Amino acid sequence: MSGHKSSRGFSAAVAFLAALLPSATGARASSSPIPRGTLELIAENQWVTPGHEFFLGLHFQLEKGWHIYWVNPGDSGEPPRVKWQLPSDFSPGVIEWPAPQRLGTSSVVDFGYQDAVTLIVPVHAETSLAAEPSAHLGAEIQVLVCREMCIPGKTQLSLTLPIKSQPPAPDVRTRELFAAARKDLPRSAPQVWKFSVDDARDSFVFAANVAVQIKQAIFFPLVAAQIDNAAPQVLHPLPSGFRLTLRKSDRLLNPIDRLQGVLVLSSNRAYLIDVPVSKRGAQTNNSSSGIPEIQSSKEVSQQ
Repeated sequence: MSGHKSSRGFSAAVAFLAALLPSATGARASSSPIPRGTLELIAENQWVTPGHEFFLGLHFQLEKGWHIYWVNPGDSGEPPRVKWQLPSDFSPGVIEWPAPQRLGTSSVVDFGYQDAVTLIVPVHAETSLAAEPSAHLGAEIQVLVCREMCIPGKTQLSLTLPIKSQPPAPDVRTRELFAAARKDLPRSAPQVWKFSVDDARDSFVFAANVAVQIKQAIFFPLVAAQIDNAAPQVLHPLPSGFRLTLRKSDRLLNPIDRLQGVLVLSSNRAYLIDVPVSKRGAQTNNSSSGIPEIQSSKEVSQQ
């Protein structure tokens, strides 16, 4: 009898330890050191389902005070570049960039992320995957990590995901990272909001009617060399919105047709902006179709 109890106790202990370990059928990821931090390729789900889209993430963990760059890095730097190494049945989409922060000094302003950030990438899996037991996903990443000085880095990451026919199940180990990253993604502005951009010689005047007074607003331009990043963005609160004056960059030589970027309001609410530029400042409905992210493709460098 005592031997039987001992056997049951041993089995229970094995089961308990197994529950603490990553599932043998789940994702197997790699983490790699980069200058002043680490980088990990993660997946939102435990497995891939043929014919479905799933999401990968590039999770950067940096030492305090160090940063990487947004798709438009600002006055210096460059964004992470990714070269995907995927099976032919996988098609990567574009990076979904969280709203950035203003970094730098009074004379040099950059756009990027400090401490930690997760860049989400959608991937589509073809139905032909059904015959494969698993998929090996790889990526080569080049990154510039900066503080007072900048250090370039390059690393190779890989991730193995099982392929199953049943609907995908979330991976509890990465759930919070993806949730936090999506919370910081800029969203489309409500259709009832109205925007206008007036070309006023040495500046752009960005006006918004959002039904409430806005007392805090920062604009991050998608395209470099359109706006003087270090110049103060002069905010004029209005009863139903605001007017934001953006000084033009000295490097802007030709008129622009549209002003694109991310607008961050109070409480870190971020919105995609894509508004035609008018000499008359005529007001238009928000026509954002989403920021045209830098494309990602297999064996093609992605910014």
